[in-house]
Amino acid sequence: MVYQFQRHYTVAEARAKLPEVAVWLTALREARGRLAAGDDRLAELMGDGMDLGGAEVVQHIANLAAFRDAVRVFEIADIQIKDIDRGLVDFPALLDGREVFLCWEEGEEGVIWWHDLETGYGGRQPLLD
Repeated sequence: MVYQFQRHYTVAEARAKLPEVAVWLTALREARGRLAAGDDRLAELMGDGMDLGGAEVVQHIANLAAFRDAVRVFEIADIQIKDIDRGLVDFPALLDGREVFLCWEEGEEGVIWWHDLETGYGGRQPLLD
C-alpha cells in the first residue's frame, strides 16, 4: 500500500511526544510574535521613506530564520501544524490499516481524537483504546 506520509505515530508515541510539542508550540508562537513585530516596525520605517538596512533589518532576518526553524522542528518530526493559536496539531498514523491523523489541541488531556486525512477537525472521532 502507498501512504501519503513516511512516518506514522502510534497513539502511545503521539502521547509521549506532547510535552515536547507543547514546548515547540511556545517557541513557534514567540518566534511568530517577534516576526510580526518586526514586520510592523519595518512597515513604519518604509512608510516614512527611510532607507532600510542596518540592525533592524538584520534582526528581522534573524526573526524570520527563528520562525522558519520553529516550523522546521515540526516538519522534521512529521507533525502537522493546523492552527498555531489554538495549538492544534495532527500526527500521521495508521488506524485499522488506513492512514489517518491523531489529533490534539492544546488544553486537551492527551491525544484522544483521530480523523480522516480529508475531514479535518470537524470529522474528529474519539480513539477507542
